[in-house]
Amino acid sequence: MDRADIKSMSFPRLAEECKEMELPSFRAKQIYKWLQVRGVESFDLMTDLSKELRSTLDKHFEIFSCSIKRKQVSAIDGTVKYLFELNDGELIESVVMKYKYGHTICVSTQVGCKMNCAFCASGLSGFVRNLRPSEILSQIHAAQNDLGISISHIVLMGMGEPLDNFDNVMTFLELVSNSDGLNISMRKISLSTSGIVPRIYDLLEKKLQLTLSISLHAPNDEIRSSIMPVNKKYGIDELLKACREYAKLTSRRTSFEYALISGVTDTDECAEQLASKLKNMLCHVNLIPVNEVAENSFKRPKSEQTERFIGILEKNGINATVRRSLGSDIDASCGQLRNRHKEGEKSVC
Repeated sequence: MDRADIKSMSFPRLAEECKEMELPSFRAKQIYKWLQVRGVESFDLMTDLSKELRSTLDKHFEIFSCSIKRKQVSAIDGTVKYLFELNDGELIESVVMKYKYGHTICVSTQVGCKMNCAFCASGLSGFVRNLRPSEILSQIHAAQNDLGISISHIVLMGMGEPLDNFDNVMTFLELVSNSDGLNISMRKISLSTSGIVPRIYDLLEKKLQLTLSISLHAPNDEIRSSIMPVNKKYGIDELLKACREYAKLTSRRTSFEYALISGVTDTDECAEQLASKLKNMLCHVNLIPVNEVAENSFKRPKSEQTERFIGILEKNGINATVRRSLGSDIDASCGQLRNRHKEGEKSVC
């Protein structure tokens, strides 16, 4: 019989489990703190519990965690990229970035990805499985414990499509924002999606104060469908309608991620079309000169064209910035480190 995933349990659920084991109520608080705040990877590390109790917990429960398989540190800006190994041997990636306001972590929500976006490396090895809430959370704990820092902001923009793992991601959000856990405010969390429209409406019903980030990357269905297969099912107009309703209900500004691909999405015409689509919308456009990878021929636009693109958007009243490039001297794209390791690249921390 499989042991239960104790780290994915809410405090009420954990308290109920402890009650069934006839443990005093304060034990649940101790165990919850070890799991949710300190992020321990073993019951043996819960030093204020008896050895007998630790052994009992180990028989009934499993702590799903991340161990560092490889770590890369940028010599330019200190950005840290992790290749984590999960309990079952699968590999995922996370990135920690330092800003003036604190440390942000970009976490993965799946092993691999189903979306198959043409410019992204995450789906190159295909989809393997969803991550448990505990496995998403453990990326934060592992990074904090390794670096000796406190993470202040979270972006769900790593490997995988968060809304394709909806229930587990919602549980993760409940755990990470809990005042007795890491207590990271929803306003400091961004969730990125390629545009699974029904799930955006499901998210809307939760009325969370997180930032919804849309991987838009094109101004019309023809271009977007050619680089993002999800658009063939949920077109741009349908997607933007959901975004407008989300912004209206939550009063939160939607962030649109837009990859600038030379000769594909960076033209003046594209800028004009994008401005027209987003007119009078509570939003911000985050322009991202595409990461060049060996698996496709996409190229970054020249800086002059990027500035021209921004100018057209701003002329039309659309707020836009170019994403700051961090960790340019380490693997640029999410999924690259995992793919190279699976292909046999020597792993050296």
